[in-house]
Amino acid sequence: MSRPITELALHLARAFVPYPWQPVEHAPDGPLSGLTFAVKDLFDVAGYPTGCGCPLWLAQSEVKSRSAPVVQQLLSAGARFVGKTHTDELAFSMNGKNAHFGMPLNGAAPERIPGGSSSGSASAVSNGLCDFALGTDTGGSVRAPANHCGLFGIRPTHGRVPLEGVHDLAPSFDTCGWFARDARTFARVGRVLLGDDPLSLATPRLLWPEDLWALVSPEVTEALAPSATRVSAALGGASAPLPRMRVTQAVGEFTFEALYWAFRHIQGFEAWQVDGPFIEGFGPPLGPGVAERFAWARTVTEAQKDAGWTLRRAYSDWLDRQLGPDGVLVLPTMPDIAPLAASPEDALQDYRERALRLLMISGLSGRPQVTLPLARRDGAPLGLSLLGPRQSDCALLSLVEQIAEAATRGL
Repeated sequence: MSRPITELALHLARAFVPYPWQPVEHAPDGPLSGLTFAVKDLFDVAGYPTGCGCPLWLAQSEVKSRSAPVVQQLLSAGARFVGKTHTDELAFSMNGKNAHFGMPLNGAAPERIPGGSSSGSASAVSNGLCDFALGTDTGGSVRAPANHCGLFGIRPTHGRVPLEGVHDLAPSFDTCGWFARDARTFARVGRVLLGDDPLSLATPRLLWPEDLWALVSPEVTEALAPSATRVSAALGGASAPLPRMRVTQAVGEFTFEALYWAFRHIQGFEAWQVDGPFIEGFGPPLGPGVAERFAWARTVTEAQKDAGWTLRRAYSDWLDRQLGPDGVLVLPTMPDIAPLAASPEDALQDYRERALRLLMISGLSGRPQVTLPLARRDGAPLGLSLLGPRQSDCALLSLVEQIAEAATRGL
């Protein structure tokens, strides 16, 4: 079987790891028949190594004899594998720039970063090289690229999709997500990977978390407000302006600073437990940003991690009480559109720090979040998110379909 993507397209997008092409068997029919998909190079795929965006890790990786269960699930549903995609180094970045393998092309805004660490997967979908693609999301690595590349993206309920055969970053935050250009494909993939929800969101209460919206500029709020109004109208059955969306708090009695450090300390401690032995044992030359983050992660103490967990549990319990079984937060996915690719490293780091204050809510609480490509600013995509109760993943995907259908009707 020849590779279904031309060499020119592969070269221009820079989305795919240039492994020798090895066909992977898929079912002749099934719920995903006719769809093509790509896989972030953290997932094992039979016939390929798993490089994790790190040359030394790649050199030590054997060719895998079996695919990660989530990959096999897609193959068994009839989807056709088209290649493995680049990731930021060891998945510990949010920019999409890999010092060793370059930066995949943002198909929606070529002069801007694609976002990471699932950079290649977002690039492949946004450049039309496949119908959907798998990524991972620990601190925002699906949601950020989806925002930047104008895609639908999901961070599922933590633990909802199995991560066997996938390289960890910080296991208590790691999730498997995916990208698609259209809501129907996005939901089709979800029905295969998620099964049925134990929780219904037939009549969601849409909530406007004013403390999260205060993190973005008035220009970003202005760009997203019409989309939020359309979401309210699509799900409320009438033209419901923003003031009718109940105003709430996403952080409340907690502070962004405290939650930020709880997230960072837990993530850093776990990341060093996962990759520290490899880094100390082999001394791989890590790229800018990634090297500094691992150096910092090495210093995180068990006491800091434990304190982070104490706050994390308290915050998650508070958010459960705040939102109840039917509350859905409507929030900006990221602080703004993707930064320009030419931005200096310190500017990208500043953007990352601001982004984490939005992205950490889902990670700390374990709740699912979907981002929708509903807006644009300065000619680049800008995402709007829905964050729902745990185990409401399929219900959120159904809401996404309702919103997309309403958009086609001009509502």
